[in-house]
Amino acid sequence: MDATTAVSSRALGRSGIQVSALGLGCAATGGQFYSAEGEPLAWVDGDDNESIRAIHAALDEGVNFFDTADMYGAGHSEEVLGRALKGRRDRVVIATKFGDAMDPVTRRATGFDVSPEFIRQSLEASLRRLNTDYIDLYQFHIWGHPAAEAVPVRETLEELTREGKIRGYAWSTDVLESLEVFAEDPNCIAVQHELNLFRCDEAILALCERENLASINRSPLAMGVLTGKYGSGFNFAQNDVRSHTPYYVWFKDGKPSEEHLQKLGAVREILSSRGRTLAQGALAWIWGRSQRTIPIPGFKTVQQARENAQAMQFGPLAPEHMMEIEMLLG
Repeated sequence: MDATTAVSSRALGRSGIQVSALGLGCAATGGQFYSAEGEPLAWVDGDDNESIRAIHAALDEGVNFFDTADMYGAGHSEEVLGRALKGRRDRVVIATKFGDAMDPVTRRATGFDVSPEFIRQSLEASLRRLNTDYIDLYQFHIWGHPAAEAVPVRETLEELTREGKIRGYAWSTDVLESLEVFAEDPNCIAVQHELNLFRCDEAILALCERENLASINRSPLAMGVLTGKYGSGFNFAQNDVRSHTPYYVWFKDGKPSEEHLQKLGAVREILSSRGRTLAQGALAWIWGRSQRTIPIPGFKTVQQARENAQAMQFGPLAPEHMMEIEMLLG
């Protein structure tokens, strides 16, 4: 391994806050939660002790950035993260999200609310669960909220930044017009959007470059497909969100998509070059796309958290490998 190619930290956009080049997405630490119709939105019943051990393992490997949401497990993910980071708050950067209303008993979504009052109530609840008095990155979680109606949300977030409750904010969405609205004010410091080897929105990356925003990348491993552990014909359990949600294009009829498995097969050798695992190679591709990217892969175990974190030791894929992948996948 050539240590000179390692990637350890990146700036969180305009804020200048330094974060590890890889964060951890903490959705799985919340356990199962449900849509208003009762459909499962997670893929695992959480093991709090294993989650905490995994977070500590990631810290030992140099990860200092953790992303969660008040929706995950109806707040349970935030509680677990708060427990894991007790006594370590000054060493970490915490991102969470707001906008969804949840029933804490049934763990069902009950709608959403974008009023200033609800945003402030949500923030105070997140602060309690995370056991902190400020959030580093507070993210709007309503993907399809009309861009034309987003200014009051942005203005509330600007107020919270001036009050010291948050250090900056972002919108978690892949709608370019919406991201452009948030980017107009100075304390918008990031974008959270989908980015992986199978899906890359060049316009969003260009916006991040133009506006000096961090590109925080959800689904960097295509919800597990890019790890290589799900072969053709693998069936996800009925209580697994991957078994029934059509907008996750990497799955079809509760199985990994054959199209995407074939694409992975075409680049497998490149991704696993220099001793990387497939997952580490997929993360390396993201770092090779832009110096603003910060992938946030999910995890369920200590082993997964360590493997993801150790990808930083390899750094981005070499330019020639990036070009070869582009030729193979188109």
